[in-house]
Amino acid sequence: MSSLIDRAWSPVRTLLPARADLAELRRSPRRDLLAGLTVAIVALPLALGFGVSSGLGAEAGLATAVVAGALAAVFGGSNLQVSGPTGAMTVVLVPIVARYGPGGVLTVGLIAGFMLVALALLRAGKYMQYVPAPVVEGFTLGIACVIGLQQVPQALGVPKPEGDKVLVVTWQAVEEFARTPNWTAVAFAGAVAAVMLVGARWRPTIPFSIVAVVAATLVAQFLDLDAAAPIGQLPAGLPAPSLAFLDPSALGSLLAPAVAVAALAALESLLSASVADGMTVGQKHDPDKELFGQGLANIAAPLFGGVPATGAIARTAVNVRTGASSRLAALTHAAILAAIVFAAAPLVSKIPLAALAGVLIATAIRMVEVGSLRAMAKATRSDALILVLTAVATLALDLVYAVIIGLVVAGALALRAVAEQVRVEQVPLDDGDHSAEEHALMAEHIVAYRIDGPLFFAAAHRFLLELSEVADVRVVILRLSRVTTMDATGALVLKDAVEKLNRRGIVVMVSGVRPGQRQVLESVGALRLVCSEGREYATTPEAIAGARTYLEGAGVLPAVPAQQSARVESGRTAAEGSLR
Repeated sequence: MSSLIDRAWSPVRTLLPARADLAELRRSPRRDLLAGLTVAIVALPLALGFGVSSGLGAEAGLATAVVAGALAAVFGGSNLQVSGPTGAMTVVLVPIVARYGPGGVLTVGLIAGFMLVALALLRAGKYMQYVPAPVVEGFTLGIACVIGLQQVPQALGVPKPEGDKVLVVTWQAVEEFARTPNWTAVAFAGAVAAVMLVGARWRPTIPFSIVAVVAATLVAQFLDLDAAAPIGQLPAGLPAPSLAFLDPSALGSLLAPAVAVAALAALESLLSASVADGMTVGQKHDPDKELFGQGLANIAAPLFGGVPATGAIARTAVNVRTGASSRLAALTHAAILAAIVFAAAPLVSKIPLAALAGVLIATAIRMVEVGSLRAMAKATRSDALILVLTAVATLALDLVYAVIIGLVVAGALALRAVAEQVRVEQVPLDDGDHSAEEHALMAEHIVAYRIDGPLFFAAAHRFLLELSEVADVRVVILRLSRVTTMDATGALVLKDAVEKLNRRGIVVMVSGVRPGQRQVLESVGALRLVCSEGREYATTPEAIAGARTYLEGAGVLPAVPAQQSARVESGRTAAEGSLR
C-alpha cells in the first residue's frame, strides 16, 4: 500500500519547491526586496485597471495580484516570474462576464486552475516550444489593440455599453461621447498615457505609471472634479475565502470557457518565463513547475474574489531589470500590495477611472514591439500572413480562436514547405563494366528514380503525378533509401503508382527499403506487389542486375557471358556504397 502511495505522490513531489529554491531567497535579499517594491509600484495601477476592465472591479484585480502573485512565486517554475491579472486574460474574461456574470468568472478560474495542475502532472510544459513566433507576435499585437479599445469608454468618461464585442462597444462609446462630451476624462486619460510613454523613454527606471496616477488623483481631489469618476469604495482587506460563487448546475456550460482560460494562462505564463530566461544569464525555468504554480494560484484566487491570473510579461521584465535574483522579489511585490489593500484602501478608491484607462492605453502601446513586428513581416510571406491573421482574429473573434487559427495556418504552411522538399529524380545507371553500347541499350529499357525527402500526405499527390509521367520503358527502379519519412497516404500512393505502372506493362523494383518504412508499406499492401515477384533489393546495383536478368529472360537484352558477368559483379560491389 505504501509503495502505491509513493508512486502516486512521486509526480507531485517533483513539482513542489526544492531546498535549492528556498536557499536562493537568501542570496541577495536587499536587491530582491528593492526589486519587489519597484514591481509593486508598477503593478498597483495595472492590477486596479485590469480588475475594472474584467468587469469584476478593482478589488478583484488587487486580490488576484496578492493571492495569485504569492502562490505562483512560491510554487512556480521561474525564480523571476511575477504573476497577476493581465491584459490578455482580461480580453478573454470580458465575454465570460457578459454571459455568465461574476460568479461564472470565478468558477471558470477555479476549473482552469485544476486543469493547469493536471497539465503539470502530465508534463505538458515542454510543448510550449512548438508555438510559432509569428503566432505569439500576432496575438500580442491583437491583445494590445483589444486592451486599448477596451479603455475607450472610461477614457471618454461615458458608461460602458453592453456587449462583449470590443469593436461594437468602442463604437457605441464614441457615439455616446459625441452626444455628451466629457473632456475632463479625456484630459486625465491622455495626460496619464503621455506621462508614461514620454517618461519611459526619458527615465526607464522610474515608475511613471504610479507618478501619473497619484498626480491625477490629487488634481481630481483638489479641483473636486465630478467628471473624473473615481474607482469607488474598496474593502479594507481581502475577503474571507468562500465557495459561495459555485453553481453546480452551470459547471457543464463553463467547461469550454475554462479550457480557453487554462490554455491562455499556460501559454502566457510559459512565454513570460521564457522572456525572463532570455533577459538573464544562468536562469532556466521549469515549465511543468510553472504550470503547477499557476494552477494553484488560479485555484486560490477565486476563493478570495480574484480573477484568473497568468505570468505577467511587463511586470516580470521590470523585476528582472531592477536586479531580482530569486522568488523573494515576487513575494515582496505581493506582500506590499497586500499592505496597500489593508492600509490604503480609502486612498486607492479615489483614483479616477480615466487615469487607470490612461495607464492601460499606455501599456497597450508599449506592448507593441515595432522592430519585432517589422522583422517578422520581412522574414517570409508565410510568417507575415500568420502574424496578420492571428492579430485580426484576436480583434474580431477572441484570443483562443486566434491562437487556434494561427496554429492551424502555421501548420498548413509548414506542411506545404516540407512537402515541397520531396524530389523524384532520374539517376544514371551504374552497373559495373558494361560497354557504352550496352549502357545505351539498358537505358532504353530501365529507368531508376531516387526519391529524396518526406513521402507523406502533403507530398503524395505530386509524387504520383511525377511517376505517372514515366516514359515508355520496361523496368522502373525506385530507390527509397533517402525517403526521410513515410505515412499511410504516401505508402498508398506508392502502391497506386506501382499498380498503374504494372497495368502499362512496366515492372517496378524497389531498393533500400528502411525498417521504419517497411511496416507502413506492408500495412497497405504496397510491398507485397513487389515482394511476391522477388523484386525488392537491398541496394540499387542489385536491383539493376535484377532488372537486367528480367530483360534477358524476356529476350529484350542479350545474355551476358560468364566472364563478363564476374566483372560486373565486382563493379557492382564497388558501387553499392554510393547507390544504396
